[in-house]
This record gives sequence, C-alpha cells and structure tokens, in this order.
Amino acid sequence: MSLLVTLAASTEELAPLLMPPLAFAGIAAAIFIALGFVVFSFRDVANRQGQGAGKSSDTHGSGH
Repeated sequence: MSLLVTLAASTEELAPLLMPPLAFAGIAAAIFIALGFVVFSFRDVANRQGQGAGKSSDTHGSGH
C-alpha cells in the first residue's frame, strides 16, 4: 500500500508541449483538407485515360 501512496503523492512535471493541443488538431485538419483537394483534383483522370486508350486501340486494328 505504501508504494501506491508514494506513486500517487509524487507529482512529476510533464514535458511542455510546443503548442496547445487544439493547434495540433488544427494542423492535422488543414493537412487532411489539403490532401482532400489533391484527391479531388484527380477525380476524373481514370475516365480521361480510359477514353484515350479506347480510341488508340481502335485505330491500330486490334482484334480484341
């Protein structure tokens, strides 16, 4: 029991953070939104590549 009382009574100073916790959350949200814009900007690339590949394979006389 004395070990538990000793651990509870000892107060260690925690390491200080570089900035408030909400600032870390804000930075994470900003990065998430920026990456969302990157993904959103490439939303139609597969459709454009599929149309281009279909036209080029038709002109080469492939039988597939």
